[in-house]
Amino acid sequence: MSPLHEASDDAPIVIKADRVTKHFMLRRDNSLKDRLLSFRAGRQNREEFTALDDVSVEVKAGHTVALIGHNGSGKSTMLKVIGGILDPSSGMISSRGRIAALLELGAGFHPDLSGRDNVFLNASLLGMSRAETDAVFNDIVAFAELEDFIDTQVKFYSSGMYVRLAFAVAIHTDPDILLVDEVLAVGDEAFQRKCMDAIRRFQAAGGTILLVTHNLGQVLELSDSAVLLHHGKLVYQGDPREAVTRFRDLLEERRVEHEQAVAGLRADTSDSQAPIEIRARCFARHREAREPLTLGDTLCVEIELEGNVRDVDWMLSIQIDNPMGLRVFGAANDLIDLPLSPFSDTASFRFTIENTCFGEGKYFVNVSVLDGGGQHLKDAVQAASFNVISPRTSRGAISMKYSLDRIA
Repeated sequence: MSPLHEASDDAPIVIKADRVTKHFMLRRDNSLKDRLLSFRAGRQNREEFTALDDVSVEVKAGHTVALIGHNGSGKSTMLKVIGGILDPSSGMISSRGRIAALLELGAGFHPDLSGRDNVFLNASLLGMSRAETDAVFNDIVAFAELEDFIDTQVKFYSSGMYVRLAFAVAIHTDPDILLVDEVLAVGDEAFQRKCMDAIRRFQAAGGTILLVTHNLGQVLELSDSAVLLHHGKLVYQGDPREAVTRFRDLLEERRVEHEQAVAGLRADTSDSQAPIEIRARCFARHREAREPLTLGDTLCVEIELEGNVRDVDWMLSIQIDNPMGLRVFGAANDLIDLPLSPFSDTASFRFTIENTCFGEGKYFVNVSVLDGGGQHLKDAVQAASFNVISPRTSRGAISMKYSLDRIA
């Protein structure tokens, strides 16, 4: 999926972060008493935390670049350093053009001032004259849908009102560069659609955007490139689809590590289900191992069972979920009237799914062994996973081949 605008690779660089590192000092004192005792004892209950570690990033004019990574990876810190809100501990930041920043909720607003006063305050901070702000003021208020509250102190605003006004100011003050940190996730669906339309108009006009979001669909839809951060380090910068794929792999590694840790804690507890072990792997036929699927590929899900199943009517099923946990496909031997023989020791099986049309993303395969009455003998949640890259000819939860003909 590609963004709905054309960005030139020959454009000049407007943001450059050169080997940026940012340290924070974390206090480990839990109370005022702890701080006093630490002070008297000469202890320093502080710990240095590195939020960014030697990160270099370049953003070209007219490009939309997404910053992605798990919570705590350094995305928001990077955005604040680029926006001049935080100073780097080392390294250099350079930028060209007027920057408008949409960061955490309410940033840049004075709670005791009215919405009207905050509009003029924020616009002046962006370098706009009063006359320039007057010219767009009504458009700002209309976009934010705050006609009845614009003269109310913003400390009485709801979170949605905060975001609507902040976004309206940023998008109407003619910035060259827009820094956006997750604010598109706040507000109702109608306002989110309005924001997306405004973002696309800003892109079409040649604006530059640096976007932090956990919505990977937005990354693929809006971005020309993506930056993947992991524990403050730069892991990848380039094609958004590759960045998203690598990020999903990192998330899967974290999930597996967590599951293994939980399994270790439960090792001494008894398992009420039958002593059956399930192992699974999936791959695209005629492709290299771990290579993503695309439209029309054949997906193979191989399952190895270890244990004993004596029920002559037992069942084997799989369920494929998308990253949001929604079931997108299910299959089982009983659905195709294929009986399975009882086994002892080990048995292996393969589901072959032809002409797949999964949309872009990471998918998870759950495996279940059931007895003839439908009771689950063993479940393996997210026993395997695979990535899908959709062709650039379509968008959405599924991919399908299509044609377009003029009929009149």
